[in-house]
Amino acid sequence: MALRILSLLLLIAIWQVASMIADSRLLPAPLAVVAVIVKEAQSGALFFNLGTTLARVVVSFGLAMFFGTLFGILMGRNETFDRLGDSWLVVLLNLPALVIIVLAYIWMGLTDAAAILAVALNKLPNATVTIREGARALDSGLEEMATVFAMPWRTRVRHVLLPQLAPYIAAATRSGLSIVWKIVLVVELLGRSNGVGFEIGTAFQLFDVALLLAYALPFVGIMLVIEAFIVQPFEQHVSRWRPKAA
Repeated sequence: MALRILSLLLLIAIWQVASMIADSRLLPAPLAVVAVIVKEAQSGALFFNLGTTLARVVVSFGLAMFFGTLFGILMGRNETFDRLGDSWLVVLLNLPALVIIVLAYIWMGLTDAAAILAVALNKLPNATVTIREGARALDSGLEEMATVFAMPWRTRVRHVLLPQLAPYIAAATRSGLSIVWKIVLVVELLGRSNGVGFEIGTAFQLFDVALLLAYALPFVGIMLVIEAFIVQPFEQHVSRWRPKAA
């Protein structure tokens, strides 16, 4: 913890020195950005936009993980599904995020539904590929045991399938969250009238770097907190059975 705090203080010190060397309009000092953050927080705009963006992240990520897990299991355990869906995965993996976002807005209008769908579609193939690999690596012996003891499907899913897939779900969660929140900002920049991405776009048009950082840094901070206190503990918990490196 001490090293992390020291690293953060060093970053702030470098930022302060760089702002003194550069034009203040191009790189405002840390205290100037803090002043803008306080101003936006007092007006309520900061919390509203952070909450709006976070809600879009949660819904998009949840949809992508749910269907990605479902499709990944089906493709990993059934060769027919795998052959049918593999080409779709290749297309989605290589289709630029910007194309999906623009098409969603054209077909569905500039709505939250279009924004969430665009983000979920960008994350879906990554989650599916990761879970598919986990489904392919399932222990056939455990599956045979579940069949011999005639386990109900709910019990089989809870005690046989999910524990084996948990490390893969954790990996998909960690990589997916970093992808989703970045794409959400682009979606908001292009077609929404609120959210952190919209405010960043406004700051860009006004050439207001302090305002841009005032919205970017708190949101990055929120995502780091989620990573540190939710994603990493979950990953460590589901991987606790793995032997630690010497």
